[in-house]
Amino acid sequence: MTPDPGELKLRYDVKTLDGALLLPAGTRLDRDVMQELASRTPARWPEVRLLDYGTVRIDLRRFLMSHSVYRNIFPDAVVGEGVEAFMETVALPLPVLQCLSFFEHNDYYTYRHILMVFALYALLAYGMRDEPGAAPVEVAAGPMHDLGKICVPLSTLKSVTPLRRAQRDQIEHHAEAGYVLLTYYMRDAASFSARVARDHHERRDGSGYPLGITLEERQVETVAVCDVYDALINPRPYRKQSYDNRTAIEVITEMAERGTFGWDIVRRLVAANRKDRPAPEACSVSLDKRGTPPAKNNYGVIRDDESGSDR
Repeated sequence: MTPDPGELKLRYDVKTLDGALLLPAGTRLDRDVMQELASRTPARWPEVRLLDYGTVRIDLRRFLMSHSVYRNIFPDAVVGEGVEAFMETVALPLPVLQCLSFFEHNDYYTYRHILMVFALYALLAYGMRDEPGAAPVEVAAGPMHDLGKICVPLSTLKSVTPLRRAQRDQIEHHAEAGYVLLTYYMRDAASFSARVARDHHERRDGSGYPLGITLEERQVETVAVCDVYDALINPRPYRKQSYDNRTAIEVITEMAERGTFGWDIVRRLVAANRKDRPAPEACSVSLDKRGTPPAKNNYGVIRDDESGSDR
């Protein structure tokens, strides 16, 4: 099902880092609005290669090598096969990269998460590059899926306690905010980055947000799987302990069993975790559930606005 952006209505203002209002709360994101927004900028911003911006290249390598799971998924041999060259093709408008710097200095988890999802997505997408229907390398790489979080209060992003309903709404707002921001910066509402920002929390069974549509675009679903996986195997503000890799894989495979994600993408992730690097279509996936989720996980716990109690 192709999502209709016109069904989206902003719950909050969308502003740039410097406070310029792009669209106010209550705006319906129909095609006319998004086309006007895409054409609003008189000239293109300079573009910079993502890996050449600031300390991104150094940080990316450090994040990959300091995590036991990623050391297994990204040995030098795998990176050397062409994945790093794949990532080298990604250039982004300078204001987008400045948003990345904002996270680096103000919300380091989101900064690290954006880079790790990018790297994992690049690995899985690189493996799909020669398949029928796969997006070209230049278009498919480098989604800034969480860019819209610049519009979410830092106190909400970094909260370690259960969120109130209004705070949860602010968090979910990052999907449509990212769609607006990347439409503006990429000057194209149909750009891959803008679609990823809007749809990376949608699910194949229609259980996601913001539209609750059936996610059918394979490349966007690949980002969605990478997003969930990285969130599980790393600490979060609401859950200081990470999922161990076995349990994280079990969570992802259980989502495939329910129809939340497609098996083709999940098999690619599982194959990347195997030392013998089997072809995804030949990769057998265990459906046994023997993992143990970490304790004290506040994800999805909503605190009542009136009483402060959890529900």
